[in-house]
Amino acid sequence: MTSPNGGAVRTAATVPHPGAGPAAARPLAIEAVDLVKTYQVKGGSEPVRALDGLSIGVEPGIVFGLLGPNGAGKSTTVKILTTLAAADSGRATVAGRDIAADPALVRRAIGVVAQRSGADPVATGRENLLLQGRLYGMRGAELGRRADELLDRFDLTDAAKRQVKTYSGGMQRRLDVALGLVHRPEVLFLDEPTTGLDPEARTAMWEEIGRLAGDDGLTILLTTHYLEEADRLAARLAIVDRGRIVTEGTPDDLKGELHGDAVHAELVAAPADDALAVYEALGRVPGIREITVDGRRVSARADDGAAAVPAVLAALDQAGSPVAAVTVARPSLDDVYLRYAGRSFADAEGGSR
Repeated sequence: MTSPNGGAVRTAATVPHPGAGPAAARPLAIEAVDLVKTYQVKGGSEPVRALDGLSIGVEPGIVFGLLGPNGAGKSTTVKILTTLAAADSGRATVAGRDIAADPALVRRAIGVVAQRSGADPVATGRENLLLQGRLYGMRGAELGRRADELLDRFDLTDAAKRQVKTYSGGMQRRLDVALGLVHRPEVLFLDEPTTGLDPEARTAMWEEIGRLAGDDGLTILLTTHYLEEADRLAARLAIVDRGRIVTEGTPDDLKGELHGDAVHAELVAAPADDALAVYEALGRVPGIREITVDGRRVSARADDGAAAVPAVLAALDQAGSPVAAVTVARPSLDDVYLRYAGRSFADAEGGSR
């Protein structure tokens, strides 16, 4: 836990409020421009570039998702925006404060839920909340009421006097979010908040994050490598790959750009000729476009996926690449990732640094 200090306020960029004129322009809750961050790997000869000119702009009062595989640069972005790490170059503001010039004021304006719990395991849930509040200058009855309010909200009242080390994984995660909200921040950072949770606890956390999105203009930056999580929670999201934003928009708009159906085929064996024969064979099938070959996995788009399947199977068989399985689906965020990153999300997870 970090104790905040004072400092001077700087002004962030502004965006027009939808439907309003220039006079109603609102500051961006988060703005990052061309962030670059490299790390020297122990024993490695070349530094790893975790961020490669990453830029985002987040409007106030929404859940903004950073979606990408492990190692894409999401957590590095959060560390920089929350003043826990310094960028090599680039600039950023959070809640109107410059992260480099005014780090103390940034810390006062944000709440952070890191991947690892920040709660004291031998203290009780209520004691953790009281300590967090004191770090932000809260005292007396006001702090007590806020702690009780959060315990009730996150269904932790019955466990308030228990040591945190006795909590289940889901209970600990709910307490972590409560700790990030004690001082009523303007921006809340949730870094992979459901990693390691069982399906029931994950669903419960999704519901709570959805409720938080309506809290008094609170802005939430959510990082995740779960496609369903980003699709369900984010009003707007940016897909991160190799330290860069490859595309950005609402989940529906991004999926809507992919007209037609996705056709995915799993080959019996990977093509032996650099996949050229597969590209040429599918390129001759009417209505097939956006062909991608990644090992044994072949993906393409078609206006009518089901109708295109027989021709796709025949073309691949004639090309010497028989199919083990084929599926047809409506556009998903996995298809969006494949289109802009050039590889499937699952393959990116397996090969991420």
